[in-house]
Amino acid sequence: MESIFPILALTAELIALFVIATGLLQNGIYLVQLGLAAAALIEPPPAASGGLLWRRYSDAAPPIALLAPAYNEAMTIAESVRSLLSLHYPSFEVIVVNDGSRDETLQVLIDTFELRPIQRHYELAIEHAPIRGVYGATHQPRLIVVDKENGGKADALNAGINVSRAPIFCSMDADSLLEPDALLRAVRPFVEDPERTVAVGGTVRIANGCSISHGRVTEVRPPRNLLALLQTVEYLRAFLMARLAWSRINALTIISGAFGLFRRARVIEAGGYTRGTVGEDMELVVKLHRLMRDKGLPYRIGFVPEPVCWTEAPEDLRVLGRQRARWHRGALETFERHSDVLVKPRYGRLALVGFGYILLVDVMGPIVELLGYLLIPMLWVTGVLSTDYLLAFLAVSFTFGVVISVGALALEESELRRFPRARDLVLLTSVAVLENFGYRQLNNLWRLRGVWQYLRRSQSWGTMTRKGFAPAKGVA
Repeated sequence: MESIFPILALTAELIALFVIATGLLQNGIYLVQLGLAAAALIEPPPAASGGLLWRRYSDAAPPIALLAPAYNEAMTIAESVRSLLSLHYPSFEVIVVNDGSRDETLQVLIDTFELRPIQRHYELAIEHAPIRGVYGATHQPRLIVVDKENGGKADALNAGINVSRAPIFCSMDADSLLEPDALLRAVRPFVEDPERTVAVGGTVRIANGCSISHGRVTEVRPPRNLLALLQTVEYLRAFLMARLAWSRINALTIISGAFGLFRRARVIEAGGYTRGTVGEDMELVVKLHRLMRDKGLPYRIGFVPEPVCWTEAPEDLRVLGRQRARWHRGALETFERHSDVLVKPRYGRLALVGFGYILLVDVMGPIVELLGYLLIPMLWVTGVLSTDYLLAFLAVSFTFGVVISVGALALEESELRRFPRARDLVLLTSVAVLENFGYRQLNNLWRLRGVWQYLRRSQSWGTMTRKGFAPAKGVA
């Protein structure tokens, strides 16, 4: 029995060292991201005011088609479309794709905008489920509604790409709200570097708690719901740290499906959105990287923090858990489908930084974090591990987490200043600390559920219940 204990102790130490080293590596990467994001945000955008933006970019701005897939969005679709139609951009059209909704989504659109069937010629450049009809309105020439059989979000976007005619399309969610100048800000890389730019992402923010009027966020406030508050800090960290950092070195592997601009010709060349996956946004970006690198062409896939898209965050644990498990499953599907990127030198930073990050954080991360939370405290209680290992694990898990969350919030507010009231910043700072004690661990359980669903080859999307934007009450 005495001979077993040293072996057990050595095994426990090796596990603890592996967990701590992996955590240090992850947090080291987060600190690098924070530094890269700070360097990017220090460089001011070339135009601050809406009028200056318009004078600078309106003449050179290419036409844009806004693609808004809609499935059972009757509650929010009219307000969202009104918001899109009133965007400040010289030449654009709004293409709403009703993906076989089972509610009154199509009828709400027909009644609200007085739509009628029209003839719209298009080529089947990308495969998708059959289109049942195309609708337009004489008094809203910018609005096109495509009614098709259900095929999923990727399928609906492919149909929208086929029907669209602009050289740039904007992929978004039908239940999201764009700020009036979002397109002008997001299109900047396409204007300044038209030869290389193939895709650009913008910032997605939580609208819960904000004042909403006529499809516009009129006052930015933090959510009243704790879950939505936690997600607010999470989104700030994800967009204004991770994506801005990887964009700076051209290793960005995801542009949010809620708001991204793409060069239509390159997307068609890459085969469009991949159907049968829940991570279609990440999948497309990786396909574009591979297309351009396989062709040996210089290119840019970037992120611009100034344009903002507002979305409603889940305020229910079950709904949020389904969303996070689905997101993680999508990342694992994309990693598996393109895993050969890791071993091919021609993919450069995409392999080393982009896919290396996915391997560490998404593939290994949930399992290693679970080992840390379960095994290290248990082995310490039984006396197999010393207190030094426990303290090292806690420092890596919580101290780094708090520093990175608060740092991302401080960076965002020092440069972009979206929350004008001091008490809101105090609240968000408290939440940035709080999220490391419970919410982060819960998120890891949801990611583990995503791993299980991935292993079972589940293709379930899950029901996403929403309250919708309520202008009458002034609250989203």
